[in-house]
Amino acid sequence: MGDNREWEDECRTPRLSQNQIPAVFICPPPPPRKKPVAGKRRSPPKEGCEISGEWFNVDPEAVISEALKLKVKPGKTYLLRLINAALNEELFFSIANHTLTIVEADGSYTKPFDTETLLIAPGQTTNVLLKTKPYYPNATFLIAARPYFSGQGTFDNSTTAAILHYNHHSHITNLTLLKPTFPPINATNFVANFTAQFRSLGSDKFPIDVPKKVDKSFFFTVGLGTNPCPKNTTCQGPNNTTKFAASVNNISFTLPSVSIMQDYYSGRWSNSVFNTDFPSSPLSTFNYTGTPPNNTNVNNGTKLVVLKFNTSVELVLQSTSILGTESHPLHLHGYDFFVVGQGFGNYDKNKDPAKFNVVDPVQRNTAGVPAGGWIVIRFRADNPGVWFMHCHLDIHTSWGLRMAWLVLDGPGPNQKLQPPPSDLPKC
Repeated sequence: MGDNREWEDECRTPRLSQNQIPAVFICPPPPPRKKPVAGKRRSPPKEGCEISGEWFNVDPEAVISEALKLKVKPGKTYLLRLINAALNEELFFSIANHTLTIVEADGSYTKPFDTETLLIAPGQTTNVLLKTKPYYPNATFLIAARPYFSGQGTFDNSTTAAILHYNHHSHITNLTLLKPTFPPINATNFVANFTAQFRSLGSDKFPIDVPKKVDKSFFFTVGLGTNPCPKNTTCQGPNNTTKFAASVNNISFTLPSVSIMQDYYSGRWSNSVFNTDFPSSPLSTFNYTGTPPNNTNVNNGTKLVVLKFNTSVELVLQSTSILGTESHPLHLHGYDFFVVGQGFGNYDKNKDPAKFNVVDPVQRNTAGVPAGGWIVIRFRADNPGVWFMHCHLDIHTSWGLRMAWLVLDGPGPNQKLQPPPSDLPKC
């Protein structure tokens, strides 16, 4: 609210390289600062990142052969900060023969829990503690990530890798390379059980601000669909007459030619730029995770939801089976939210709220809507501006699985949208 980050989001466009392989950034924390010495200036500690996979303008297979090494010592505990930098793959991540203790998700501390394999969606961050073995093992260990894929069609099933290397004495050679064991690529039950383990600290000592009272409730379906193929065009849709689309509540978001934020800030609120009639629930209901309807076409438009400042929001995100069920990692700009519930099948408003966790729900900015299931999130709209919410699978965003929230100014001087920076580029 006191800076220009809202405006920074307005003119950022994701770009897709021709050649890509899954990527996980592994960032050890910087070393502690040394005590200052009178009369001497010290440079700040440097922080390095291992990149397990990257984008290159060369053959990716040639890059994979040059695996990076993360060097460790026995009997130590290391903090690794993991970032999924892939565009279209949720990734399983594991270090062979080592247990990882998860302590953070998307910048918020969690109750620690152990796992041998974790899942991380595009854009998500996870901090883990790696406790090394108390002795020098006669082996090196593969650090690997490979896709989790729950949909239909083709995808990149390659494995990106690095090496966990113990700093042995120089005379030790010919070390065995151990590899991790991953769940099946479509292991949706594993993913659901893993994500259900996340809990915020949520205690008297570490309180959290999860909304207990809900002012506005929304029910959004998320999934794929189709648009008619333009005349004299070849489309790669389900058939020759359609092309793939994606939507929220069957509205496929159309990017405007003018910045939504600038139009709103100017006070014009022009219907030629955006509309404020985004539906709070699906316009037509059906068995969302059962047999899909015959008509798979989506509607197109630039529609927003308007919220008064400080509104407490509860949002059900329901996966659909149109063109197949698939996991959708949803990201909300400008906010963290609490995941208070999740499940499979169709959300039941009469039964499922009884299972909500409002004591210590995980706090995130990106959460996966499970294939053939639902999640429920809550947040407080206390950050004015126009905020994008979209699938973090880049291809789904480009197909229209996105919408925006317009949060109005509050009464206080620090509760208002700040003016754009002087050097804001034109979108």
